[in-house]
Amino acid sequence: MDLDLLVFGLDLVSTFAFALVGARVAASKGLDYGGILFIAAIASISGGTLRNLFMGEQPPWIQYPWLFAPIIAAFLITIAMGKTQDVGRFALSLDTLGLAVATVSSVQFALSNNAPLVAAAVLGLIGAVSGGLFRDIMCQTEPVLLHRETIGTACLSGAVVYLTLDALDLNEAAVVAIAGLVVVLVRELSIKYNWNLPKVVKNP
Repeated sequence: MDLDLLVFGLDLVSTFAFALVGARVAASKGLDYGGILFIAAIASISGGTLRNLFMGEQPPWIQYPWLFAPIIAAFLITIAMGKTQDVGRFALSLDTLGLAVATVSSVQFALSNNAPLVAAAVLGLIGAVSGGLFRDIMCQTEPVLLHRETIGTACLSGAVVYLTLDALDLNEAAVVAIAGLVVVLVRELSIKYNWNLPKVVKNP
C-alpha cells in the first residue's frame, strides 16, 4: 500500500469531518459567512499542519491543495442548512470519526518519516486534537478537550494501539482499522457514560 496515498486519503476524510463540525460550531455562535469558513478551515487543517511542521515537512494543504475541497463542501452544507442549532449527536459522531482518522493518519505519517515511537504517539495526539482546541478557543467556547469526554485519552489510546500492533508486523489495514476503532469506542463510551479524567476538587 502506498503510504503517502494512505495518509492523504485519511487526511481527506478527517478534514471534511472536522470542517463540518467547525462550521456548525461557528454557525451556532452567530458568526458570519467569513467567520464560519475560517473556523471550518482552522478546525480541519491546523492539526495536520502542526504535525507536518514538527516533522520538518510542508503542511498537507500545501502538498495537496485538494484538501480545501472538503472544507468548502462543509461550509456550503452548513450554509445550505440555514440553521444555527447547537452541535447535535450526529456532528459529535462525525467529530469522533475525524478524531479516529486523524490519529491513525498522524501516527502513520510520523512512522513513515522515521519518528521515534513516543514522538509518533504524541504527533498522533497533536494531529487529532489541535483543530478542535483552536476551534473552541476562537469561538469562545470552553474547550471540550480540557474538561470532558476524554478526547485526548481516546486519541492517545488509539495511537498506542496502532504502534503496538504495527510493532507486531500485522496487516496494515487491520492495524488502521483496530486503532481507529479504539478511538471511536473510548470517545463514544465517554459520551454515553459521561466519563472524564479526574479533576481537582475545590475546597469547601
